[in-house]
Amino acid sequence: MSDDLFASAPQTSGTYDASAIEVLEGLEPVRRRPGMYIGGTDERAFHHLAAEVLDNAMDEAVAGHASRIEVTLEPGNRLTITDNGRGIPVDPHPKFPTKSALEVIMTTLHSGGKFAGKAYATSGGLHGVGVSVVNALSSETMVEVARNKEVFRQTFSRGAAMTGLERLGPTQNRRGTTVSFIPDTEIFGEMHFKPQRLYKLARSKAYLFAGVEIRWRCAPELISDDTPVEAVFQFPGGLADHLKEQVGTRECATSEFFVGRQEFPDGQGSVEWAVGWPLWSEGSYSYYCNTIPTPDGGTHEAGLRTALVKGIRAFGDLVGQKKAKDIAAEDIMTGSELMLSVFIRDPQFQSQTKDRLTSPEAARLVENAVKDHFDHFLADHMDRGKALLGFVLDRMDERLRRKAEREVKRKTATSGRKLRLPGKLTDCSADDPAGTEIFIVEGDSAGGSAKQARDRKTQAILPIRGKILNVASANSAKILANQEIADLIQAIGCGTRDKCIPDNLRYERVVIMTDADVDGAHIATLLMTFFFQEMPELVRRGHLYLAQPPLYRLVSGSKSAYARDDAHRAELEKTEFKGKKVEVGRFKGLGEMNPGQLRETTMDPKTRSMIRIVLPQEYEERMVVRDLVDRLMGKNPEHRFQFIQENAARVDGEVIDA
Repeated sequence: MSDDLFASAPQTSGTYDASAIEVLEGLEPVRRRPGMYIGGTDERAFHHLAAEVLDNAMDEAVAGHASRIEVTLEPGNRLTITDNGRGIPVDPHPKFPTKSALEVIMTTLHSGGKFAGKAYATSGGLHGVGVSVVNALSSETMVEVARNKEVFRQTFSRGAAMTGLERLGPTQNRRGTTVSFIPDTEIFGEMHFKPQRLYKLARSKAYLFAGVEIRWRCAPELISDDTPVEAVFQFPGGLADHLKEQVGTRECATSEFFVGRQEFPDGQGSVEWAVGWPLWSEGSYSYYCNTIPTPDGGTHEAGLRTALVKGIRAFGDLVGQKKAKDIAAEDIMTGSELMLSVFIRDPQFQSQTKDRLTSPEAARLVENAVKDHFDHFLADHMDRGKALLGFVLDRMDERLRRKAEREVKRKTATSGRKLRLPGKLTDCSADDPAGTEIFIVEGDSAGGSAKQARDRKTQAILPIRGKILNVASANSAKILANQEIADLIQAIGCGTRDKCIPDNLRYERVVIMTDADVDGAHIATLLMTFFFQEMPELVRRGHLYLAQPPLYRLVSGSKSAYARDDAHRAELEKTEFKGKKVEVGRFKGLGEMNPGQLRETTMDPKTRSMIRIVLPQEYEERMVVRDLVDRLMGKNPEHRFQFIQENAARVDGEVIDA
């Protein structure tokens, strides 16, 4: 072997030897790398702290030791969660005799009473890191324990004990644990708890366990919306109550929801479900394991999916419907309002944030529990079963029609095949989607100006005719038959709904460019509804934009400026043209702007401004958006009328003659 192999390498400024190996102790790893424990330091991770503490209280309730939980948000960003359970043990820990069990739990990773399954049959905490992580990432944490008719307290800061365990004195009626904490600004900056988000979190937990009462309180000065200052949640019907509230007055395929609860054999846990099929809805899915939200589903979801598919196929065979054998899971799941909650021993999750359940046995347990109930739900009332079967078969027909559609994909210059595109599309010359954009404009006049104003290499123009179809209130056949929508789908090239593949998007940015008036806003709303319903992943990935063309051009001497709306115009007149005589021209539409003006104000990346349309990352917030779209754009006009009644008083403006 050559001695060159062992020759000294060039030395850098840092020395890499044993002294360079750093050992993090206690909770320091959490503060150094919070993303490993709570998924980051964004708003979602910030509120995950609240979920960790509330989950511990819920575990006490599910175990049968607590009946009441209190969630209180106070000034100073302090959140306090109290339960009337057994209370965290305070006696000396056998392994650390100088510390109480309370201090060990609060300051040591992977410590808790949920590993062996002796203290809790089922629980959401399985790694023993939840409350200690909250402690590590809080500037101040106070824990009070009422246990064995005595009250104890201990305070912590950034993971370290600030005081020893204090005995506060005797108590006769009090029991349980109180955890009060303030998230650390060194970790999260000036982020604050959102009352509405905490309120929804507490409410959702109450639905998951009918035996618990959750009390919500918030300092009035912290609330800026319609979130109540105080509320009490207790839902004897569990998920069935939740589903009833969520579906509201929407018409469904069946007059009754498919709801139920079943214990697993041999004390392995239980499952509860609630499913409804609204006639006009994108649907929503809520999955939980041991009261922990699992937004990405997992094995329990797979079990429910299998049970529903097998059940509806078997019922189709029973009534002689041969097409039923082709029903797929998406046909019965898509568009449904679905809630599933399981309690199992020793659950396994994909990560510490527990977004997906991976316990293999959950699929089998849920399928076996749900299947018999679903068979009875369909067969005991044949009219109900046939109504749901017909609804699902319509979904299946829609899926198969979409599958039969030819997917339009961007072809490279060497593909050798001619790409079929709408005749009205003026495409860009670049083959690589990176840096390209398609402008969707209304009418040939605007399209003509845009074509002259564009950068031919990177900007494509697709004119559409007037107001496109409102997809939120149309059936799939009508959507597919609409030429404007067909051209739009074909030009963008990534498919729709379950066949939408964002990686096949032919352009990096999709820009809605409509007139800066009421009609233009209406067309933009219809287009945003289309993308929200038909290509939600495109929106979620940030590819959709809204152009900001001007409504006015202001001229004074040799100086000119553009205003987006009346408010912007007034601002410019007050600042840029203060005291000067100003000539104001109003653009009736994009077609009235010459190509130079359109390029300068709306299309040139150096001088334009655009709004990116995005969807919230949080599941609960996405459901709020989905519900709003359903209310304002869906089939039921009563919801729009109600919205107008509720919000009309907030409109501040004047009527102008056209």
